[in-house]
Amino acid sequence: MATPVKLSIVYYSSTGTIAEIAKELRDAGVKAGAEVRLVKAAELAPRAAIDANPAWTANEAATVDVPEATPEDIEWADAVLFGSATRFGNVSSQLKQFIDTLGGLWAQGKLADKVYSGFTSSATLHAGQETTLQALYTSVHHFGGIVVAPGFTDPVKFADGNPYGTSHVDGQGTNPVDDTTRAAARHQAERVVGIAARLKAA
Repeated sequence: MATPVKLSIVYYSSTGTIAEIAKELRDAGVKAGAEVRLVKAAELAPRAAIDANPAWTANEAATVDVPEATPEDIEWADAVLFGSATRFGNVSSQLKQFIDTLGGLWAQGKLADKVYSGFTSSATLHAGQETTLQALYTSVHHFGGIVVAPGFTDPVKFADGNPYGTSHVDGQGTNPVDDTTRAAARHQAERVVGIAARLKAA
């Protein structure tokens, strides 16, 4: 009997949108038969900034039990889903800082030949969602990783409209994660786990 795919979901979320999508991906990954680790990038923002935003402090409290990501979570995994809100069309500094700690594994070739995919959110429509995911995938190319974007491989992707990964427009917290985003996340997780399983069995 084949061993399950090991899936790490590594995310950074300030006000909770990315955390919510990450949980949907986790549940879909488990349902697809994967062994899943859900971990978050360490917070770098100053305490004053967090305390000044009620949604930020609420998400901090809600995710206090989610472990902080370590390089071992990547080494362990057959597949990795990275999540970050867009920051000026790019990956958040918190997730990028975590990725920058992976140099030791990269030097040993331990980031190569894994499956990687990404998810994101922004306050307004478009707002750098695609460039954020493309920037994330630039790092994956340096890893020697295998990018498994969802593409338009299922009808749900024509609803969310982003072939690079799951994305959501949260309207500064006024638009909760909806059925369209959840369906896209489920498809992405299933696709990542399925392709990782085929590679693992090869």
